[in-house]
Amino acid sequence: MHSDSDAQKPLKGITVLDLTRLLPGPMATLHLADMGATVIKIEDKGVGDYARTMSHVRKELSQLFIAVNRGKEILALDLKNKDDHARFLSMVETADVVIESFRPGVMDRLGLGWAVLKSRNPRLVMCAISGYGQTGPLALSAGHDINYVGYAGVLAQTTDDTGRPVLPNFQIGDLLGGSQSAVQGILAALLAVKMGGPGRFVDVSMTDAVFAHHVMPLLAYNYYGKTAAPARDFLTGGVPCYNIYRTKDGRYMAVGALELKFWEQCCDVIGRPDLKTRHWSLGQEIGGDDAMQVTAELEHLFQTRTQQAWTEAFAQTDCCVSPILATEEALQHPQFVARAMSTIATHPTEGDYLKTRASVLFSI
Repeated sequence: MHSDSDAQKPLKGITVLDLTRLLPGPMATLHLADMGATVIKIEDKGVGDYARTMSHVRKELSQLFIAVNRGKEILALDLKNKDDHARFLSMVETADVVIESFRPGVMDRLGLGWAVLKSRNPRLVMCAISGYGQTGPLALSAGHDINYVGYAGVLAQTTDDTGRPVLPNFQIGDLLGGSQSAVQGILAALLAVKMGGPGRFVDVSMTDAVFAHHVMPLLAYNYYGKTAAPARDFLTGGVPCYNIYRTKDGRYMAVGALELKFWEQCCDVIGRPDLKTRHWSLGQEIGGDDAMQVTAELEHLFQTRTQQAWTEAFAQTDCCVSPILATEEALQHPQFVARAMSTIATHPTEGDYLKTRASVLFSI
């Protein structure tokens, strides 16, 4: 049984000074705050975090800023001002983590580089999130998620049937590359300090992180000497047992019957037991003619019923076939409701908004 008691959160007692903006860094420190850390978000005295007015704004603050900065203390400092600079350095002396997302070199020019900070606090963990890392020919280049995933080869693989890249509404570079990699690095460095080691500088490149996790295309490259054609790789449409199928009402079903046992059960539900032997594990070539033929047959078959009808048909069979839900539907799904994944919260100026809970739960 998990507990949300602040006293039981694993990072209680950890103080994080957060100089980041927009999405990757604030999402990383949100995770740390959800795990019990005290996060002090430090903004400049001018416009502050650009996310304050980016995208959907009702009155004064954007929904983005509200979503990723809840549970944090906010402090305005001008780090170029002598007094504010000194105040920040004083805070560093008792902090556990400093996290920033400037381009490489900015913290040094502010007189707040790693050499300065670790001299004030040898046990400090400093994390720098940047698009391309602290070194390399692109280190000083500007970028956003679309650029990072483009360089890492992800957009070239996330395509429609014609090969045109499709822009996902999930920021892979920012959230995987920036947020999760920063949390991973920070926690590892904090553990090293806890075990008696010195502080660490954590260099997070969003592009590197995406590249390192881009596993499936590298498998095809290692095997064939080249990546697969659009919609023809193992998990992008090259096998009928792992694909997306349109239904009669224009909705979609996700077929993830990757293992043979699941595929066999799927074939029984759709009334095509003859397809059980036409599976990649039994010699079907990934992206080959037979795989595409079976996919075409399933495309026709799934269009004979509505999404609801197919959902009901698969409800009693545990074979990894499920409806593709709209966000509005996901919010109401019994799984997320049972796990209390979202609640209504109220912001002082912006009113009610939907707040997601921490994605990681702890119990003692």
